[in-house]
Amino acid sequence: MHLEIVSPEATLFSGDVTSVTVPGVNGEFQVLDNHAPIVSLLQEGNVKIGGEVSIFEEYASKFIKSTEGKTALPISRGTMEMKDNRVIVLVD
Repeated sequence: MHLEIVSPEATLFSGDVTSVTVPGVNGEFQVLDNHAPIVSLLQEGNVKIGGEVSIFEEYASKFIKSTEGKTALPISRGTMEMKDNRVIVLVD
């Protein structure tokens, strides 16, 4: 599936991934390939990206390695949409 993480300043990540775990307002949840369409508000936490991840060099300092070995982006809040095997995460 394709993931895009967009902030007010720039697109922080764009690429194909195997999973995305987000901090939803009702708890953390994961979406996988061909997940049903969903829209969710996000709260403070980490967006965790699974798969072979290549981060844009200018934004690499914003990302960390999570305890599960995934690439993670700390966020304060945001919105996530999954539709047609494409995930868009808008973050603050």
